[in-house]
Amino acid sequence: MKPLPLLIILLILDHIAFSGSRVSVSLNAIKLDASHFTIGLLIALHAILPALLSVTAGRWIDRVGIVRPMLIGSIGVGVGIVLPFLFPGLPVLFVTAPVSGLSFMLINISAYHAVGEWSTAEERPVNFSYISLGFSVSTFIGPLVAGVFIDQLGFAAAFLLLALFSVPPIVAISAKLLPSERPHRPELPAEIDHVFELLRTREMRRLFTVMTLLTVAWDVYGFAIPIYGSSIKLNATSIGIVMGSFAAATFVVRLALPFLAQHYRPWTILTAALLLAGSSFIAVSFTSNLGWLMTFMFTLGLGLGAPQPMVLTLLHQSAPTGRAAEALGLRTTLINTSQTVMPLAFGAAGAAVGIAPIFWLIAVALLGGSLFTRRWHH
Repeated sequence: MKPLPLLIILLILDHIAFSGSRVSVSLNAIKLDASHFTIGLLIALHAILPALLSVTAGRWIDRVGIVRPMLIGSIGVGVGIVLPFLFPGLPVLFVTAPVSGLSFMLINISAYHAVGEWSTAEERPVNFSYISLGFSVSTFIGPLVAGVFIDQLGFAAAFLLLALFSVPPIVAISAKLLPSERPHRPELPAEIDHVFELLRTREMRRLFTVMTLLTVAWDVYGFAIPIYGSSIKLNATSIGIVMGSFAAATFVVRLALPFLAQHYRPWTILTAALLLAGSSFIAVSFTSNLGWLMTFMFTLGLGLGAPQPMVLTLLHQSAPTGRAAEALGLRTTLINTSQTVMPLAFGAAGAAVGIAPIFWLIAVALLGGSLFTRRWHH
């Protein structure tokens, strides 16, 4: 039996460090009086190298397996996050962001590829739900502990403590506790070996369209909520709690997904999720009360948390033989291209018109996407 529980634990620890550092970078920049555009640039820097290198990384993982990429990624996460402890100030954040972003990209693709390869077709929806539950745990813990560390100990100590979460994965992977087999990618004819050949089928094109909407929605959440929380006078701990309620919802909905998957088709779940997420963004823009904000963040987490296991299952099943990690790399490229471009656009838009119109715009896109996926399903 493959050590799926161990893989999920290591992924949780690395993601606590990474997700906590993303919030800490944003809040530290706000504390240092950085502009909305600068904050958007810092968030974008987490994604720019993964956007450029994810497909290449996926092909490498198809060839060599997951152990070496996960070890390199865990070391990179720890090193990148500890830098603001060693060299406090705004300039070092421009190093932490790309180093930690590139490193976690290797961990992320490796973990998803391992789950797909270690599972049968029948097991994949459940196993992807388990790994998504792991992400929900770390998405809850990361921002929450970051907020507490910042309020109680300051930014430098917070970065140091977050970096320590990457140490157990480094030790475990170095001790060869994960399988070290190296699946070799079969030779493919040259005419179908281009990455965009992955989008030949209608199912893959529709899947990537939905992934684009969901990715932008996650980017709005990650960029706008810390700024929106600061604008309504919430402290770092309260912002962490608000973001933690989002993560708690993703955990709840993913816990229910094995049951939902038995009764509803994947595209039906995706349609409902887009509808719920779009409605939640509208509601968030009209509240400044902490309790209501937590409630709407919870419903947003239900909407954005449900699709991921379904998308990953469909993606692994639809990818050509021997190119599953490459398909995951293309997905990661899409996600990180959005995370590179969108925060810059959101930062400029936020400076010009405020945060609420950004919520309205993404709400319209999600609600429209829900209508399209309903038509595709029928």
